[in-house]
Amino acid sequence: MVDGKKVLVFVLAGGEGKRLAPLTLDRAKPAVPFGGVYRLVDFVLSNFANAGLLKMVVLTQYKSHSLDRHISLTWRFSPTLGSYVTSVPAQMRRGKRWFLGSADAVFQNFNLINDEQPDIIAVFGADHVYQMDPRQMIQHHIESGAGCTVAGLPVPRHEGTSFGIMDVDEAGRITDFLEKPADPPGLPGEPNLCLASMGNYVFTTEALLDVLTVDAEDDSSAKDLGGDVIPRMVQANDAAYYDFRLNRLPGLEERQQGYWRDVGTTEAYYDAHLDLLSQAPLFNLYNSAWPVHSYQPTLPPAKLVRGGGGSVGRAEDSLVASGSIISGGAVFGSILAHEAWVGDAAYVEDSILFDGVHVGAGSRIRRCIIDKGVQIPPGTVIGHDREADQQRFHVSEQGIVVLEKGYRFDS
Repeated sequence: MVDGKKVLVFVLAGGEGKRLAPLTLDRAKPAVPFGGVYRLVDFVLSNFANAGLLKMVVLTQYKSHSLDRHISLTWRFSPTLGSYVTSVPAQMRRGKRWFLGSADAVFQNFNLINDEQPDIIAVFGADHVYQMDPRQMIQHHIESGAGCTVAGLPVPRHEGTSFGIMDVDEAGRITDFLEKPADPPGLPGEPNLCLASMGNYVFTTEALLDVLTVDAEDDSSAKDLGGDVIPRMVQANDAAYYDFRLNRLPGLEERQQGYWRDVGTTEAYYDAHLDLLSQAPLFNLYNSAWPVHSYQPTLPPAKLVRGGGGSVGRAEDSLVASGSIISGGAVFGSILAHEAWVGDAAYVEDSILFDGVHVGAGSRIRRCIIDKGVQIPPGTVIGHDREADQQRFHVSEQGIVVLEKGYRFDS
């Protein structure tokens, strides 16, 4: 509860994540691994868990098996006090159709709202990297008297085409909301910035039920919260703005407050990982006052040892998860997930290795994202010759090489 109000949380986790392909070829975007030991969905769920808001519904749809499995293994609360995190797939409750959009996903699950009878409904996305106390936003919403509150923050104007962009008056009401505009309007006095929605919304229950019912009957609507529902509430002067930069968490330095990253592209995903590796990172995974929770398998500690050829196993400016072995290899500025293995005289630089990746002896890997279980033969060179890499792998515009899950090299 917040200020005596019952809160129900909807987490929108049905995203396909096309811009993150090939990492999303076999999984939904919220299930994409991050930071060696997490999934993207863990960040939003951890925020609500740390805040004590423990009634959470995760709406899934696209290739949801690994996401559903992760939630079932990781997110278990005691049912004694009615706490839960539960995955809810599309069930065709409103006709023979899947979720048509984020608004329709909530509309098709009115039964869950009727069961809980909440006063407040939080509808948050599942695929951003950030830490936030949602109670502060909910309290702001209650005090605003609005039917809806949208969390946001300024972003560079050239990035505004990827977000809902807002204008806000002095009273904190949203006066205009443009979903992914081609030419985002700049902020007054700061033309190079625009005010972006984080895709996190708080609704008064009655207001949400009313607006979704109207939206469901509108044949011209795309059934999207950002594209249709929020603009409808803005037109009714019923939408307030919450400045995420004002959110404060225990255990963080002032410069670390308000960190948020949209990791919807390969470059953004890669850069967010590099944020973790700086000497004094803006995003602090080591804050015990507001931890990020995830499933931790039973594995031995990471091991750095000499290889068979006598080379010293070492890692610098890197994160190395449990079960990993660096056997005579050298790892720099990289993240190794569980049970990764780097062989004798192999060199891994500025790369992200998922669970179970093996890098053969003498290989040279640079600026790569390598998905689960890939076995790299000895002597392989990746990330040093763009033309050669493009013939075999996915290469982003900025030259980041991505090997898909289970990629097999020619024997």
